[in-house]
Amino acid sequence: MRIAYDEMKDVFERVLLKYGFPKKTADLSARLFTDNTCDGIASHGVNRFPRVVSYIKKGHIHPGAEPSLETSQGALERWNGNLGMGNTNAAFAMARAMALADESGIGCVALRNTNHWMRGGAYGLQAARAGYIGVCWTNTMPNMPPWGAKDRRIGNNPLILAIPHGDMPVLMDGALAQFSYGAIESARLAGRQLPVPGGYDRDGALTTDPASIEETWRVLPIGFWKGSGFSIALDMIGAILSGGNSVPEIGKLGDEISVTQVFIAFKPLDDDFAKTTADAVIADLRAAEPAVEGGEILYPGEKEGRTRKENLEKGIPVVEEIWRGILAELPGS
Repeated sequence: MRIAYDEMKDVFERVLLKYGFPKKTADLSARLFTDNTCDGIASHGVNRFPRVVSYIKKGHIHPGAEPSLETSQGALERWNGNLGMGNTNAAFAMARAMALADESGIGCVALRNTNHWMRGGAYGLQAARAGYIGVCWTNTMPNMPPWGAKDRRIGNNPLILAIPHGDMPVLMDGALAQFSYGAIESARLAGRQLPVPGGYDRDGALTTDPASIEETWRVLPIGFWKGSGFSIALDMIGAILSGGNSVPEIGKLGDEISVTQVFIAFKPLDDDFAKTTADAVIADLRAAEPAVEGGEILYPGEKEGRTRKENLEKGIPVVEEIWRGILAELPGS
């Protein structure tokens, strides 16, 4: 089942308006949900939307809330998200980091007390498409065991790096687990095994079965102990800069709310050099010998860029059951 871009965005927006979001917020949030899905990241787009609606109903997401500045020092600002919509708060924070970079060459916004940002790569793309290098990360509820442990104490804390490259920027967007829980859910819904082990089953064995990993909540950190270490360090930096919650504090709240995020924008000193450097690195990647005959070497973010073009032409794939559930939230349904 495929849905046209404009139709999907319109449905998201109408649902958000129904729950009291201002027109401007509903429009931007709906566009971000649709963009994520169009790029092939349904796990943080259409598939995530029903959970967002449930959080609105629980009062975790405040429709009329907007970020407020708490303090600043040079190119660093600390903002309170006031439990507003996570994706619009994040877009605001990256835009503010870019404005600071216009003044100082670099801008950093530390955001506390906000909600899940959906796909972090959206804000890297926001920066890169405007000519900035974008870096951002978020913490999460405890959803990953630290290396050497069984129980969840750290977050999979997605980290994003984005570099300008025409209309298809270089985008490294990844949770610090081998697979995000959204990607694991998407594999289960599609009836697929993961391509490589992504966590542990109830017997403590590594597995590619998404349902087994969802059952144990024992996802595998990227790079084993290295991913675990990155997760801990990013959580500490974010909480210190923002004055917000660390992963252990979020874990006390029950649901994944009041998270902490950091957004950094760099303004390249020489746009021409930035372009030629990115082009040269990508050209060198293309020259690598494929490991599989007929294989193709892609740079980070290229697959999603191609998926977007295809889905804009053919319509965006959705799981029919999930889409019907969203349609049931429309006014008058």
